[in-house]
Amino acid sequence: METTTRDAELIGGLLRWGRDLHRQGRHEDAARAYGFVLELDRQHEEALIGHNRAVRRTVPRWHWEMLHDEERGELYDRAIRRAVAADPGALVLDIGAGSGLLAMMAARAGAREVVACEGEPSVAETAVQVVRTAGYDDAVTVVPKLSTRMRVPEDLPRRADLLVTEIVDCGLLGEGILGTIAHAREHLLTADATILPGRARVIAQLVESAALHRKNHVGKLYGFDLAPFNRLATLEYFDSRLTHHEHRALSEPLPVFDFDFYTDDESPRRTALTLEPTAAGRVHAIAFWFEMELLPGITVSNGPDQERSHWKQAIQCLPVPVHVQPGEPVTLVAAHDGERVRFSVDADGARPNAEEAAL
Repeated sequence: METTTRDAELIGGLLRWGRDLHRQGRHEDAARAYGFVLELDRQHEEALIGHNRAVRRTVPRWHWEMLHDEERGELYDRAIRRAVAADPGALVLDIGAGSGLLAMMAARAGAREVVACEGEPSVAETAVQVVRTAGYDDAVTVVPKLSTRMRVPEDLPRRADLLVTEIVDCGLLGEGILGTIAHAREHLLTADATILPGRARVIAQLVESAALHRKNHVGKLYGFDLAPFNRLATLEYFDSRLTHHEHRALSEPLPVFDFDFYTDDESPRRTALTLEPTAAGRVHAIAFWFEMELLPGITVSNGPDQERSHWKQAIQCLPVPVHVQPGEPVTLVAAHDGERVRFSVDADGARPNAEEAAL
C-alpha cells in the first residue's frame, strides 16, 4: 500500500509515541500505538517489532508451554466433556480464557452458550480470532474484561451454570483463584453451579539442595563478599523443576492446605505442622506443589513426578539453612494471604547454621 506524506507524518508521530510509552512501562498503550501504525501499513517493520516487544511484556512466554501441555489439556477436556454432558443447556463461563482453548472445548462438547472473559486486551483480541478461525464463534463470546468487572446481564446474559478456569500458578494461589472464584460465586454463578476445578491441595516437602539455594542466595565469590545482595532475594517462592537440580528429600511430602472452591474465599490461613525428618541433613528449601481436582476422579498435579507438566514446582528457600535429623520433629509453619503460600521452619525443631547462610 502506497504511503502518502500525511500518512508518513502520522506514522512518525505514532512511532515516537509508541517508543515513549514503552520506555515509561505503559506496554498496553504502546502496543495500541504501534497497532495504529499497522492499520496504516501492515508490513511496517519498526511497528511490527515494537508491537511485539510491547505484547511480550504483557503476555508471558509460559502460554506456549502451557498450550503444549498435553496431559493438562486432555484432563481438562475430559472433565469439561463430562460436565457439559450432564447439562448441555448450561451457560458456561470460562475465566481467564487465554487462547480460548477451554471455552472451545466446552463448545465442542456440546455447550450451546459459552462466555469467555480475558482481562489482557491483546490476548482477548487474539482469542476472538482463534475462536472464529476454529468455527466456534456462534457458541463462544469473548468478553475483554476481568471477571471481577463483569456484570449480569451486561457481560453475561444470566448467571452461569458451569465455571471453567485454570488461573493457577506453580504454587496454586498466585493468579488469584481464591478471590476470583469467590467473586464469581457471589455475582456470576447460579447457586448450584458446577465449579471446575472444585478442590485443590497444596503439598510440601523439606529439601536439601545447595544448587537450589544458590538460585536465591550469594556469598563470597571472585574475592568479594556479595552477601549484601541477598537483601534483594525472593522472600517467597519461585518456580523450578526439582528433578533438574541435585537435591535430597529430608521428609515425606505432607499436605498443608486443602481448598474447596465451592466455599472458600481468599481469607488468610495459617497452620503449624509437625514433620518427622526422614534423614539427617540441611534444609535449604521447602518444595511444594498442588493436586487439583477438576471433577471427582479427574485430578491434575504439578508434583515432582509430573515431568511433562508445564507447571514446575514452587521453591521457597530458607534465609538460613537448618540442620534436621530423624527423631527430632520439626515444626513447619504454613501460611497464605489469599495470593501466596509461604513457609517457615520453627527453630525449636531445627538448628540454624549461620555459616551456611550464604551458600
